[in-house]
Amino acid sequence: MVHEPERPSASGGTQPEEADRLRELLRSPAYRKALLFSALLGVPVSLAAFWFLAGLHELEHQLWDELPAHLGWATPPWWWPLPLLALAGLSVGLVVRHLKGAGGHVPAGGLHAPGTAPAALPGVVLAALASLPLGATLGPEAPLIALGGGLALLFAHLARAPVTARSGALLGAAGAAAALPAIFGNPLVGAVILIEVAGVGGPQLFAVMLPALLSSGIGSLVFTGFGRWTGLSTGNLSLHLGVPSPRLDAGDVVWAVLMAVGIAVALHFVLDAGRRAAAFIARRPVLHTAVCALAAGGCAAVYALTTDRSPADVASSGEATLERLAEDPHAWGVGALVAVLLCKAVAYALCLGSLRGGPIFPSLFLGAALGVLLAPLPGLGIVPGMAAGMAAAAAATLRLPVSSVVLVVLLLGGAGMTPVAILAAVASFVTVQLLPAGHAVPTPGEPAGPSAARAPERSQDRARRS
Repeated sequence: MVHEPERPSASGGTQPEEADRLRELLRSPAYRKALLFSALLGVPVSLAAFWFLAGLHELEHQLWDELPAHLGWATPPWWWPLPLLALAGLSVGLVVRHLKGAGGHVPAGGLHAPGTAPAALPGVVLAALASLPLGATLGPEAPLIALGGGLALLFAHLARAPVTARSGALLGAAGAAAALPAIFGNPLVGAVILIEVAGVGGPQLFAVMLPALLSSGIGSLVFTGFGRWTGLSTGNLSLHLGVPSPRLDAGDVVWAVLMAVGIAVALHFVLDAGRRAAAFIARRPVLHTAVCALAAGGCAAVYALTTDRSPADVASSGEATLERLAEDPHAWGVGALVAVLLCKAVAYALCLGSLRGGPIFPSLFLGAALGVLLAPLPGLGIVPGMAAGMAAAAAATLRLPVSSVVLVVLLLGGAGMTPVAILAAVASFVTVQLLPAGHAVPTPGEPAGPSAARAPERSQDRARRS
């Protein structure tokens, strides 16, 4: 085994060369200036992200709650998504064709590392405003990453600070990290997502991380089980929450793994359908974007007609619907759950390839809804089912297993479901990596065509090389 050469340290001993490099970096005046500038960036970027999200939320509220109420409907009628999403598709198509940056990256390509040029920010903002409030089955996280990273570079240019490739990447990540807590409500989630999206360690990072993550989950199950069976304590460092958490058993663990594999396979085909939609749209951006968006609205209309529920359950990011599902899962019958899973999955695929937004929240809802649907299975509870479903869906969609676990644990407000979330995320991540490659996401303006490369990995690899 070859060891890294060691050299004397400042303290008189020896230590790896990498530690000395880190010390030299921290002592560098340029790096300390970058840290200070990143801290200063947090204020304006987070304010911009706040008002951006507040504007999206208010516009969505006006279009889906206030306007139908003024017209005499308690909830939007079944046909309500059709004109809104047709308008969204037409608007986004025009942004893609005429504005620099094509309104941001295509969501079917997964999350991208921050690096949006300031000149592309108007297109990103307009495409998000045209997509999300009008009913796109997407979330706001991707536009937030682009907005935060682009604003950071813009402020650096305005301050006439020298921006190199390395400092630009650092400032872009800092700006995106300042923007993401506005949607996740926790700075830890945004930081972990950016670490995995940037993929500094490349494939080696995942090769080391997955066994550690899996062993951590299994170890947590073993310690929990032995502590319960023997009555002994190991004196672990933990916080005791004031809310009850269901106890996990063998049935929860087995079903979590099986669910994760099934969810990974299903979402693999959903994402591949989104990439196919993107290839279809690349041929004629304006017309085909409008067609796909209108078809997504049709999915919401079909759901409303068949279930007599609001079409907003399908034509939305799923964030508010997920909250209602978690608060009262028994209010959803089997038919409603099956209908929302099918209709939202199709609308999700169409929006992934046509409109602009992020892939996280719809996938979380789909995973949670499937967990509630399968909860009557012997040995599976509602909360473990939702935890495993959300973790598996997020890992299959984002290809970011650690971020998926952290997000689900924080969403559930406790660590009780962490073991099943870890097992589900790892099983889902490994499954999608072993499945056959799908279509690649075409760059807007370039010819479309099938490719054997995995689109999310290709986009992240480009970011890592830069």
